[in-house]
Amino acid sequence: MRHMPLHLSPLAVALWLASPASQAVELQPQVITANPLGNAQLAAPSTVLEGDALLQQQQGSLGETLNKQPGVASTWFGPGASRPVIRGLDGDRIRILRNGVGALDASSLSYDHAVPLDPVTVERVEIVRGPAALLYGGNAIGGVVNTFDNRIPDAPIEGIHGAGELRYGGADTTRSSAGKLEAGNGAFALHLDANSRQFNDLRIPGYARSSKVRDADEPGRKHRLENSDGRQDGGAIGGAYHWDHGYAGLSYSRYDSNYGSVAEPGVRLDMQQDHYGFASELRDLDGPFSSVKVDAGYTDYQHREIESGEVHTTFKNKGYEARIEARHQPLGPVEGVIGAQVSRNEFSALGEEAFVPHTDTDSLALFLLEQWQATERLNLSLGARLEHTRVDPDAKGNATFVGADSASSFNAFSLSSGAVYQLDPVWSLAANLGYTERAPTFYELYANGAHVATGAYEIGDPKLNKEKAISTDLALRFDNGTHKGSVGVFYSHFRNYIGLIGTGNLREGHDHDHDDHDHDHDHDHDHGDIPEYAYQGVRARFYGIEAQDRWQLLENRYGSFALELSGDYTRAKNLDSGEPLPRIAPLRLNSGLVWTLDRWQARVDVQHAAGQHRKPANETSTEGYTTLGASVGYRFDIGHSEWLAFVRGENLTDQTVRYASSILRDIAPAPGRSVQVGLRTSF
Repeated sequence: MRHMPLHLSPLAVALWLASPASQAVELQPQVITANPLGNAQLAAPSTVLEGDALLQQQQGSLGETLNKQPGVASTWFGPGASRPVIRGLDGDRIRILRNGVGALDASSLSYDHAVPLDPVTVERVEIVRGPAALLYGGNAIGGVVNTFDNRIPDAPIEGIHGAGELRYGGADTTRSSAGKLEAGNGAFALHLDANSRQFNDLRIPGYARSSKVRDADEPGRKHRLENSDGRQDGGAIGGAYHWDHGYAGLSYSRYDSNYGSVAEPGVRLDMQQDHYGFASELRDLDGPFSSVKVDAGYTDYQHREIESGEVHTTFKNKGYEARIEARHQPLGPVEGVIGAQVSRNEFSALGEEAFVPHTDTDSLALFLLEQWQATERLNLSLGARLEHTRVDPDAKGNATFVGADSASSFNAFSLSSGAVYQLDPVWSLAANLGYTERAPTFYELYANGAHVATGAYEIGDPKLNKEKAISTDLALRFDNGTHKGSVGVFYSHFRNYIGLIGTGNLREGHDHDHDDHDHDHDHDHDHGDIPEYAYQGVRARFYGIEAQDRWQLLENRYGSFALELSGDYTRAKNLDSGEPLPRIAPLRLNSGLVWTLDRWQARVDVQHAAGQHRKPANETSTEGYTTLGASVGYRFDIGHSEWLAFVRGENLTDQTVRYASSILRDIAPAPGRSVQVGLRTSF
């Protein structure tokens, strides 16, 4: 039996996982995002993507990388910007973490704002579907996406190890390169990485605009998504010192990108982010706590929205987040952690399209998670979180924000319980029940202005109350060696879901042209009038089903064959108006046939999405689609280095794909037929 070296890079891990010898060991990932106690069986519905599985799904943005996971969709604002949607919830309800702490940006504010992260730098992604507010804050009411990059090495490194990757092709003619170098002597560990990506305007089948909004006299661009090109560059340096019972380390990373807004021809977003991280863990302690873990990060972010060479708006967000988790000594059969989290972010928007005021947001939280192995088959968990948030606006003399003259404070409480019951060696049952509160964000409270990216005049409400939800899910899991997967259902009831609701009024927009792409109206917009939308608390209901299965078909001299199946379906309704909620992904089904033989590996994928006709009256529907993808890879060795060459084709039948979860469904379809080649190495 061969054991996987802990120091391998993600590319090396992928190569190791693909080798026949690796199949003798089944690795159990520890999903610390869902449970820092590191149990193999977790009550929370969670997914880990790492190694080969992550590399096969890797795209240029985080939202697209995770788009095929059960329960996860994409906001898709073209190749430059895409954020995950979990079970129909997006924006501030989904926390995106970097090594366990928030990396401040402006991606939750608007769909055209990218997450400043290139997935090529990520070693592991942990996804928690459903409320994860207990450990990570009220704005994780919909879920958490936690990315890990080893920029602060959390395990000792011996010698020098590295990895590299080159890619070319795809529907946007991507040219990307990435490299990593890690070195250590068992005590000191150093990490260096750099990446660069350039992409052209996206190739699409047919017209960019759908028939629902296309003008017969001016149908617009065909086969190319205008102003969708861009670039991303980044790099990091980090290091750590390890001793027998812990480690401590620091890191610095830089992200720089420039990409076009596909909603506004001629408008580009120029983004920079500097991030400083600290992490430490003390283990095998005496006294009441057996281990203590500290994670902290400081972020300085800004992006400028440039039109015709002039800066129209500058968004800035800087601040910090720090958390400490202490695992107490077992109390009989009960294990647990207590922790605290503190954060501050200072947000400002300067310029003619600034629709939110300068705002400082501070929060302090205490949390507790306990786990009880009640019987050999039954594991129970219970947790609670108390969070205080203060949102302090400053209009800076701007008459638009005259209502933003006093701070708002909120005390949010969350409680969750979970159970995993092992029915027999094959079947287990997992259940969760939670109550979650979320404080409204600064833009839900104080927005007042035309938001070109959404084609709406957005108005906040300083009197908004906390968002409150009761959520539950139930999953049946199975693993008999041939089949491994789960089938689960979920349900959430919001007593005060903060939605952006149309008022029926029109407001004066900006003088320059804009695309009214998410709202269907019969009004005349010749004078720049755009529809008014207000943030309001309504009752809402979300429910759905998620399923997945990996079926090991056979293994013989012709290779190993497996079938991967997954699907999800979400329904969401505004209970006050009786209308469906907007931007909900339809029924989606995925299947993949996987083949491996010696140094070869290949797969064929078929994805199907039904049409989405359940929508508010002011939105357009989307048609169903079925796409075909295929890939093949070959492993080889050169000296002491391992290599993988691959070819990957997507949407090979060149279908028009419009995501119901995207606000740009009618003007920015997903990529058309594409073929990409790549080469990876590790040593």
